[in-house]
Amino acid sequence: MSTEVVVRPVRDVDAEMLGRVHATCWHEDYDTLVSTAVLENLSPLRMAELWTHWMNQGESYTHVAALVDHEIVGFAGAGPARDDDAPRARELFFIHLLDAWHGHGIGQQLFDAVIPEGPAYLWVPEANTHAIHFYERNGFAADGASHDEPFLGEIIHEIRLVR
Repeated sequence: MSTEVVVRPVRDVDAEMLGRVHATCWHEDYDTLVSTAVLENLSPLRMAELWTHWMNQGESYTHVAALVDHEIVGFAGAGPARDDDAPRARELFFIHLLDAWHGHGIGQQLFDAVIPEGPAYLWVPEANTHAIHFYERNGFAADGASHDEPFLGEIIHEIRLVR
């Protein structure tokens, strides 16, 4: 594929498009992890409101978007560790990419933009083996920690990966 991908920091004007893409990604990524009813109640508008908050958290937070033909196709976010017992100071909060763009290196570009070389950690659904393999290729390994994460009124079992 010769399509040009631009990865750049998110901007205030991106909130609405980020909300739509985020809701779509959650449908694609979590359809086997939570009930259809939960996903049907996702609001792109609510996701846009969350993005407005996230992108204004401060300089220690990094949020980027991947664009193809000026349309957002994925995004990633990282920042200071949120856990009291964090194994590293920096945490990868999320990487999401529309299914149609998987396998084109965009996820790697997003990852590299928010998690440079060095120590970091993340939580990932244990059932998301595709994501786990991606993180393992980037030097992460499970450290034995796990928890049940509330997600839209349901629970997703997550494991912690550390580098």
